[in-house]
Amino acid sequence: MLVDRGIGGDLASVGADATAAERDGFDGVFTAETSHDPFFPLVIAAEHTERLQLGTGIAVAFARNPMVMAQIGWDIQSFSRGRFSLGLGSQIKPHITRRFSMPWSSPAARMREFILAMRAIWASFDGTERLDFRGDFYQHTLMTPFFNPGPSPFGAPKVLLAAVGERMTEVVGEVCDGMLVHGFTTEQYLRQVTVPALERSTAAAGRTMDDLELSLPAFVVTGTDEASMATNAAGVRSQIAFYGSTPAYRPVLDLHGWGDLQGELNALSKQGRWADMADLIDDDILATFAVVAEPDRVAGQLLERFGDVVQRISFYAPYAAPAGFWAPIVSELQEAKP
Repeated sequence: MLVDRGIGGDLASVGADATAAERDGFDGVFTAETSHDPFFPLVIAAEHTERLQLGTGIAVAFARNPMVMAQIGWDIQSFSRGRFSLGLGSQIKPHITRRFSMPWSSPAARMREFILAMRAIWASFDGTERLDFRGDFYQHTLMTPFFNPGPSPFGAPKVLLAAVGERMTEVVGEVCDGMLVHGFTTEQYLRQVTVPALERSTAAAGRTMDDLELSLPAFVVTGTDEASMATNAAGVRSQIAFYGSTPAYRPVLDLHGWGDLQGELNALSKQGRWADMADLIDDDILATFAVVAEPDRVAGQLLERFGDVVQRISFYAPYAAPAGFWAPIVSELQEAKP
């Protein structure tokens, strides 16, 4: 099992943070596109590390176009000497149309074409194909030598895609190198919905599950004592409630018979009652979405739930932990036999 961790967007500290992650034995670091650009920190991280794998988890695809994303991915892959994975996500319609002022339609079909367009652009960079991509959403038919960065000895980066719904998950199986499993995923949903969708789509594309790498940011509630466990549980409840308020993620709740909770959470979110939302995440829901355990039992429970399904894991733990706290958990996960 490969173990990753998140890295923040503070450019002044990201170099030291990445160096520490490599020193502490993590296999990779991933950035998220929230309040900061997801790519700038990875450039700095690449400069300060030698073996650490680097990725976005996620960069918002529909906030950009395939040409812009292809150029960024090509440059970071080259600069990092082949250590970069381009993790994409669609975001949801209100953010794409109202925050980014970009078009939204048929997200799964658009994403599939977005990725195919990037691959066509990379083939033109590599000199293997003339750029002539014509799709329903994107057309890229012009590439002159002045604008072509030329071949790279490291090739194109891997493309990972975040997905929850079955249609977007099928896009992973069709055209991607791996999947960024959403944190708002339970073991039951992963096994009963996600994996079957991947199996269907890989088979239809003439591929197998061995062609994919699955990465999961797993919710974890742990701590050094009862007080920290309670505090940390509150942070995870809030994050679960935030995701649960999103209509696109309701199928996860539906599978467990909690579909009505999505409407309640959504109504509270529109009223700005964020603290009240967390109160709706009871112990049963918390334990379903998160591993809740003492530190010495965390790795074992993660492996029991996900060890035969995912190849990479990180800790979705929205709380501070003492220095070195995660090190023994990381080691136990990395030493586990596949």
